[in-house]
Amino acid sequence: MKRIVLTIAVVAATVAAAAAVTWTVLDRGHQPRPPSAGPSSTVDSGSPPGIATSVGPFAAGPVAPPKHGSYLGAWVRPQSLTESGRVTAMTAWEHSLGRKMAIVNTYRRFDENFFNESDRQFTARGSTLMLSWAGGDTRLITMGRYDDLIRQRARELKAFGRPVLLRYRWEMDRPNLRAQMWSGADYVAAWKYVRNIFTQEGATNASWVWCPTAEGFANDAADFYPGDDAVDWTCVDVYAGTKYGTIGALMRGFLEFCAKHPSKPVMVGEFGIARSWGTQQRAAWLADASATFKANPQIRAVLYFESDPTDNKGPTNQFMVSDDPDVFAAFRSSLAQDAYYKPMASKG
Repeated sequence: MKRIVLTIAVVAATVAAAAAVTWTVLDRGHQPRPPSAGPSSTVDSGSPPGIATSVGPFAAGPVAPPKHGSYLGAWVRPQSLTESGRVTAMTAWEHSLGRKMAIVNTYRRFDENFFNESDRQFTARGSTLMLSWAGGDTRLITMGRYDDLIRQRARELKAFGRPVLLRYRWEMDRPNLRAQMWSGADYVAAWKYVRNIFTQEGATNASWVWCPTAEGFANDAADFYPGDDAVDWTCVDVYAGTKYGTIGALMRGFLEFCAKHPSKPVMVGEFGIARSWGTQQRAAWLADASATFKANPQIRAVLYFESDPTDNKGPTNQFMVSDDPDVFAAFRSSLAQDAYYKPMASKG
């Protein structure tokens, strides 16, 4: 048995990792954005950019993209983070939209079991589950510190049997996660290490989703890419929060990255328009978002972040649309009821 003496730096990173998990318990959906004195507007005009225009063929793993159009999914925050609360929230959301979600997003800590009863209910009625799994300290992972935990998660996935989307340590490029991620190279090594264990355990029923932030492409997000041979779907989280812009402008760098990887289908793992921008501008933003998705046919799945996180009090970090009738009507007409977003993902 190897005996490893951890340096003070690694111990410090472990403490930082534990702190990074706390927000997941509070909302499991979205890390607080940096505070701002107020929103700033950089309004764009013109037609949505067509940049990621590949139409395949795609190499996407067990959860294949639709042949035409895009899957539509969501994370819907329940009033209480319970099994029944989660089912109630998603059921109400779908009922109001008049359709089921093709993909249901959910969040898991690194040490948390993958599946629960609500997940089984969603998949039983036709939705595909996306597990957003927080991951752990990259260097401790590749040292073998978490092998038993990772193997347990892999066995759970294999036993589940159905195809799922596995969004491993999404938004890994956030500055507040750097102590846990260390570097792009460390993250890539950890990604490959974890995926290899899943393969060893026969847990091959997941499509692996790589999902940085849109703003990260102004910096080093691309350095965290594990490669086409290790990624099934490329993905991005994009918000008009403290800074306004059309979704095409906000994720232009990401779309340019995707155009260089035409064999990978693209997912927008989380998107949202903040309450601070007002009803009229939010409705227009959603209509433009739909047009942008269509102008970039490499995008084959989009998931709205229907949440006002409890630890984000300001309106620049509140993204719910269901409590504003006019904004919700725009979401319904631009996305939910548009035939382009009608495909359902594979049930397995």
